[in-house]
Amino acid sequence: MFPTLSDLLPWLPPLDTHSTFVALGLLAAGGVFLIEKRRRGVTDHRIAYLVLGALIGAAVLSRLGTWAQHLDPSQNLSLLEQFTRGNASMLSALVGAWLGVHIAKLICRYPARSGDLFAPAVALAMAIGRIGCLLTEQPGTPTGASWGVVLDADAAARTGSPAGVPLHPSFAYEIVFHLAAFAVLWFWLRHRPIAAGETLTLYIAAYAVFRFAVEFVRGNEVAWMGLTRPQLFLLVTIPLLAGRMVWMLRTGRFRADGGAVTERSVRDEQHA
Repeated sequence: MFPTLSDLLPWLPPLDTHSTFVALGLLAAGGVFLIEKRRRGVTDHRIAYLVLGALIGAAVLSRLGTWAQHLDPSQNLSLLEQFTRGNASMLSALVGAWLGVHIAKLICRYPARSGDLFAPAVALAMAIGRIGCLLTEQPGTPTGASWGVVLDADAAARTGSPAGVPLHPSFAYEIVFHLAAFAVLWFWLRHRPIAAGETLTLYIAAYAVFRFAVEFVRGNEVAWMGLTRPQLFLLVTIPLLAGRMVWMLRTGRFRADGGAVTERSVRDEQHA
């Protein structure tokens, strides 16, 4: 495990490894977002407020999502402690980003769908950010596979993992998933006649199913009926996402000509 960059490579500065890769992921996502924004001809300056809303929502809810984990309040951190040193949840961050964008849309009255701008950017940010998780957090459950990660005593004590036992590199599985998702989104789906905003729905739905499966080898605490807290959350969200996609398909709204609101359609309506 490499809590700082200097633990990874001695000539690097002693910056927090996880935070560094999160920052690199956000920078890469910003570049992808700008490229897609230009390609789609989005010129409304209010799009900046949507990005700000996504960042604020993700930052706030990523911490709140792991706050009240215990029924006994005395076992939970105070709200201030949670924001300063509590664990962060990637699933909660995604929900927070979604809420932040929609709140920003209400405030600045942005009418168009924006998910297509965010989808490839989020996938790339997740892939890069998970490198930080891979280098600093508990790998996963024991495995007999040859690619298992074996921790020494110090790393095992730091992450709460068993020492000397091959463990599933669960974050490596996530990195591969998000890189594959980015490739599909960037090189194929964004060029398909899909209704505005729905590439993000497809990506989130695919990640929800993948994350539910990978939780079995993540090593997270079992909360109820053999399932972890993320899995219990996904038991609710996956049917909702599936139901939305089935409804979109049955009503003919999934194709680009299904009547979804885009910035271009808004401009056309204003100039009609």
